[in-house]
Amino acid sequence: MTTTLISTIDAKEQFSDLINRVAHSKDRIVLTRRGKEIAVIISMDDFKLLQDSQDKHDLKDAIEALKEARTTGTKTLDQFNEESGF
Repeated sequence: MTTTLISTIDAKEQFSDLINRVAHSKDRIVLTRRGKEIAVIISMDDFKLLQDSQDKHDLKDAIEALKEARTTGTKTLDQFNEESGF
């Protein structure tokens, strides 16, 4: 697995080849514009790993929020709006 930097202009000309490299060789393609990294083309396997990681992080945050709510209590939406000046 390799990571390649390529400008968006060059990527347009090589799009099919880049997609094949990502799909078959699991390469990662970093797209640049004016020398700045702006996007990445990754395989579906990498994308699924990223999603799984985000889902686990979101679940951890939700569990922490529930623990906090149990110890500090909760507010109704009306209470929250009133305190926030809505």
